[in-house]
Amino acid sequence: MKASESIPNFTPKLREYTNFATRSIKKICTEIGPRPCGSEEELKSQQFMAAQVGNAADEVHTEEFSVHPGAFFGWMKIDAVLLLCGIALFVAGTLTGFAIMQYISLALAVIAAIFMFGEFLFYKEFIDFMFKKETSHNTYCVRKPVGEVKRRIIIGGHSDSSFEWRFTHLGGAPLLYVTLISAAIGLIYMVVVGILAIVLGEDMSPVFAYVSIAFVPSFICLFIFLNTKVCVQGANDNLTGCMCAAAVMKYMGDNNLRFENTELVVLFSGGEEAGLRGAKAFAKAHMAELKEVETMFFAMDTFRDDDSMDIYSRDMSGLTKHDSRCCNLVKKAGEYAGRELKFSSIFCGASDAAAVTQAGIPAVALAAMYPGPPKYYHTREDTWDNMNPRCVEKGIQIALETAYLFDEKGLCENYD
Repeated sequence: MKASESIPNFTPKLREYTNFATRSIKKICTEIGPRPCGSEEELKSQQFMAAQVGNAADEVHTEEFSVHPGAFFGWMKIDAVLLLCGIALFVAGTLTGFAIMQYISLALAVIAAIFMFGEFLFYKEFIDFMFKKETSHNTYCVRKPVGEVKRRIIIGGHSDSSFEWRFTHLGGAPLLYVTLISAAIGLIYMVVVGILAIVLGEDMSPVFAYVSIAFVPSFICLFIFLNTKVCVQGANDNLTGCMCAAAVMKYMGDNNLRFENTELVVLFSGGEEAGLRGAKAFAKAHMAELKEVETMFFAMDTFRDDDSMDIYSRDMSGLTKHDSRCCNLVKKAGEYAGRELKFSSIFCGASDAAAVTQAGIPAVALAAMYPGPPKYYHTREDTWDNMNPRCVEKGIQIALETAYLFDEKGLCENYD
């Protein structure tokens, strides 16, 4: 049975739960505020959202995990310092003939590349030990089935919000690309000319040294990329995902609906903006039970740009492939909700689904954000009055249809 067939007057009910979601988001933004990873506000927002689910949840659990929030973007400052020092050494070594300076410059550039790839591209806790440890939390609500638990669907959104991306705020996507691409080219250049210095020795032209100086502004911009004085409201990214998930459970509770053998879990994770740390901690803590019965993780993230609603079948900058059965299930659920969803890839960044997939649990992500990225992404413009209720409504509907279809058929390759 489709979710839309579960009760009479489904469409007006759907609008009611959209209003519930958007009102809750406004309340979090205005009364709790921004929610950096490991903050009291992050936990308060989770507690508030769990309270909104109310009696629809049979159980509510909050779990702590340790995290180093500054590490995920901390590589930028470290790399900027390493590369600026590398330029100084390379210029001095090239102009004076002290080859050892060029070799040290190459070593610094290689270390910078390792930090960037390890922490940002692969989301590993690579340099976390260099940063202050904090305590973050995951909060999850459980609605049990009528009978024995044979399946489980976890619908999750992350509760934390990001510190502001300075150049996205100042100039949108164009300035963001100029900043990041120029820094990336500069990093590659420093590695290449360092290798050339070893090959050419004294024949190394001073022109290479002068060109390297041109990248100084790029590395300075990398150093100040994150504005840690401004933590954004994160109304769209990702209170919309959290409240779409919460609306599913509240809908079932208010209408006295339970699945026969499918346990419904709504997860409000912490630390997504710090490198998916909450989702990683949740998967690790619950690995045994998640593998006891057929389990699906459905990450919902940023429901704002209606025309850009996609199923993310590939994640973590395209390096992680999600379970095809989960992807096909959400696609069919989209059809039930009147939306032809296409498969897409997160070309830079990741969702909580990536962490769960890497842990060996079937997962998929659904988001509705223009991949540009839009001007509000990780900036002070991501406010409660910049939401799109129509997009939130469609997110709730697809989540409901996904849960119902999973309960009916479980995970399979074809849902026709």
